[in-house]
Amino acid sequence: MYDHIGLKVKDLDASVRFYTAALKPLGFVLCSRDDSGAGFGPPDAPALWLYADKSHRGPGIHIAFSATSHDAIKQFHSTGVKAGGRDNGGAGPRADYSPTYYAAFLIDPDGNNIEAVKA
Repeated sequence: MYDHIGLKVKDLDASVRFYTAALKPLGFVLCSRDDSGAGFGPPDAPALWLYADKSHRGPGIHIAFSATSHDAIKQFHSTGVKAGGRDNGGAGPRADYSPTYYAAFLIDPDGNNIEAVKA
């Protein structure tokens, strides 16, 4: 549905640590990194770009990543918390969204609501 997303982050190193850990179970990797930013996605196809901006103070946004399994969602949540994310809803069914919706939610180091979902 989208080509790429760009997020401004205050601490690029902390954000790279968080996204590297949280996105690994979903099959996404760090594809590009320099002093000004980093790109994550499938190997050789970054679609999530982080841009260093120490002055950034905007409101958080929501991004949902597709997952291939419930186990990958559980790993997304546990590794994301260990890498500096905050729990915003552990892995489990969300029947109020749909009967087959299974997801987990994290708050990244910049206050964005990050989700892994298998619907």
